[in-house]
Amino acid sequence: MILAFGAWQVIAILVVALLLFGGKKIPELMKGLGKGMKEFKNASKPEEGNTTPDTEEKK
Repeated sequence: MILAFGAWQVIAILVVALLLFGGKKIPELMKGLGKGMKEFKNASKPEEGNTTPDTEEKK
């Protein structure tokens, strides 16, 4: 089953979230979600400073 949300479903979810959390709390939640996504993205990238002696350029 493919989850395809229509405009009415998205609006209903947003209204319920607004009622549950209030108008002031939602921006804080979105900020925390964005921070978490950024940290996950950075953690999934290979570290640039982590090289092995074989790949390190000789000076």
